[in-house]
Amino acid sequence: MEPGRLSELLAEALAGRGPALMPVPAGTPDARVGELLTAMRPSSILTPEGESPLADGVRAAPGTALVVTTSGSTGAPKGVELSAAALRASAEASVARIGARPGDSWLCVLPAGHISGLQVMLRALVMGTEAVHAPFSEAASLAEGIHPHVSLVPTQLRRLVAAGVDLSAFGVILLGGAAADPGLLAAARAAGGRVVTTYGMSETCGGCVYDGVPLEGVGVGIEEPARDGSGRVLLSGPTLLTRYRTAPGATPVEGPVTDADGRRTLRTNDLGRWERDRLTVLGRMDEVINTGGHKVVPGPVNALIAADPAVAESVVVGRPDPEWGERVCAVVVPADPADPPTLERVRALVRARLPAYAAPQEVEVRDRLPMLASGKPDLVALRGGRGVDAEDTEQIR
Repeated sequence: MEPGRLSELLAEALAGRGPALMPVPAGTPDARVGELLTAMRPSSILTPEGESPLADGVRAAPGTALVVTTSGSTGAPKGVELSAAALRASAEASVARIGARPGDSWLCVLPAGHISGLQVMLRALVMGTEAVHAPFSEAASLAEGIHPHVSLVPTQLRRLVAAGVDLSAFGVILLGGAAADPGLLAAARAAGGRVVTTYGMSETCGGCVYDGVPLEGVGVGIEEPARDGSGRVLLSGPTLLTRYRTAPGATPVEGPVTDADGRRTLRTNDLGRWERDRLTVLGRMDEVINTGGHKVVPGPVNALIAADPAVAESVVVGRPDPEWGERVCAVVVPADPADPPTLERVRALVRARLPAYAAPQEVEVRDRLPMLASGKPDLVALRGGRGVDAEDTEQIR
């Protein structure tokens, strides 16, 4: 769908005058579209050719403006029903935090079918304007003319820095979707970028914690913190989803829980802790690597590897291992393809700061990381690897 038309429909839904929308990203394979329609059961489908009713449609909860589908690249999809009130609260808190003003330009280079791209559109709408849509490849040239606020994922920001782009051509750069290493942030700010890191998810209408500080009205807690202060991240406030929408016969997914005081709280799958009054997100609980009886959180390991000047990009994942259950694997894109970091170097970097069992037992060197349409690394593909006989893989057994 043409972005301008989608913006019109979003404005109507946000005002409570239109039906709930479930945007499907352009380029989604037909088989996946069919799977989404079967699972989410909308009442109609709108294409450039017109609107067609669908049988057995199920209405969204009252007040719903958006249904955003999640599940990554595998498994049955589930929908996140977001109310107009939650979307407005999120967008208004976001623009207030970054100091955006009416008339500011907004540039959308992220998919309009994902919450990250939709939020750019919503922030523009609450400020009385419309976002400019363009491929990422055109972002730098467009920015010079309109000085827009923009949302990026770390891979996109890294490419702008590597290309020597003057990042002062942008307004605020909201950076989310994956953890950004301190070296990238320092380089981007040195290039003139006003970078604000964001943490959030579809269930919170996108980013709800900026630079570690919750947006206005957002509550953050740590459930049953361990000795080091880490635990499951709990989120509350006006930006939470109304409920999940699941396929017929699928196991119900628990949404926000209402406590005795009437506060709705979402138990996320993320691990985090407070550090100097700011939230540090360590990674997802389902990404924790169990190797030889030890639990390794990939985030802190990857932060040490990504800080190495020899590494352009990296991701740490667990891969099946017949002896250890899982082995810690670092997948890296070298800064210099002719001189990639060795396994010994990577292990030494990690062992200098973390227990020896957290040091990668395998390093796989790639020319680029596989990415999802949302801009996040494809962890499912990375956990699969290329096989132990790949020429560019080093392992410790």
